[in-house]
Amino acid sequence: MSNDKGLQDAHIKIGTKQTMKAVENGLAAEVYVAEDCDQRLISKIVSLCEKHGVDITYVPTTRQLGEACGIEVGAAMSAVLKS
Repeated sequence: MSNDKGLQDAHIKIGTKQTMKAVENGLAAEVYVAEDCDQRLISKIVSLCEKHGVDITYVPTTRQLGEACGIEVGAAMSAVLKS
């Protein structure tokens, strides 16, 4: 994700609840998911994204995703909002 400099500048929602809510409300353009987060969360967001036609990009670790989002802790998932 290091080549995606736009992620930090985009309007994003960080965290499981906010990401799922953004997808459910049709606000998410794309979702990023950390591969090392709880598999139940991954399957939940994958089915939600499939239902709503939202693309998913996988990131190796929660730490890397958190850094990409500009926060100092790990993040299981985040959503880039439609502009």
